[in-house]
Amino acid sequence: MALEKHKFSNAERGFSLLETLFATGLLATALVALAQMFTISVKNNQSARTGSYATALAEQKMEQLRGLTFGFDTIGLPITDTTTDTTQPTETQNGGKGLMPSPGGTLVANTNGWVDYIDQFGNILGGGQSPQPKTAYIRRWSVDPLPTNPNNTLVLQVLVTRSRDRGAADTATGTARLPDEARIISVKTRKAT
Repeated sequence: MALEKHKFSNAERGFSLLETLFATGLLATALVALAQMFTISVKNNQSARTGSYATALAEQKMEQLRGLTFGFDTIGLPITDTTTDTTQPTETQNGGKGLMPSPGGTLVANTNGWVDYIDQFGNILGGGQSPQPKTAYIRRWSVDPLPTNPNNTLVLQVLVTRSRDRGAADTATGTARLPDEARIISVKTRKAT
């Protein structure tokens, strides 16, 4: 009886070592790309969350400034709140700057009376020229009379940044907003009270 050779069909022959290495290389490349995409996604989500939180803090300060008195009294004379301290956890009616015009550069540097510090939970830590311990965000603002109507219109600006070195974003000529920061500008006009 003669031994018959068994012939394998293409469907039964399996994978060669070269095909296995190629498939493993493709899988490894796909996993590396997926890991990079995941890292980028996490970084972008963190930046978006920080930017949204900074925007909420900027809106909070803007509403506080817009709520200060800037109008006319009962006989038509202009009145402006220039004493409310908005840099402390509890707003006080004296010892602050209120809507007093700010000196130049209050958005560029921490200027007493036009800056407060916020912790990671949104609590106001106070003002001053140096950040308080546990500061996560620095909130600076400016109050400038509108050049075309300085007695009756104010331009309010609020900038919220992370507590870190901003590099070239702060210059002598102005302040740039970084991607995870917020800057809001509004106009306040006198109204009869």
